[in-house]
Amino acid sequence: MRDDYEISTEKSRLDIPLIHRFLSEQSYWAKGRSVETVQKSIDHSLCFGVYHTKSGLVGFARVVTDFAVFAYVMDVSF
Repeated sequence: MRDDYEISTEKSRLDIPLIHRFLSEQSYWAKGRSVETVQKSIDHSLCFGVYHTKSGLVGFARVVTDFAVFAYVMDVSF
């Protein structure tokens, strides 16, 4: 926690409909992506949510990694 922001890797806190809406409607790289695909990508990645104490989820990113030597940052949004 810093100021009014918190970063968490707890997937149960993520607002999947909000993430899906941004990715499928506003991003150029994931236009039309289904909610099922978004959920599966989250299930199989290390995810970070950025939360504001008053606004809720204000940032999202996921990392595809082997947890040893490789990490690729993806779907940075909001």
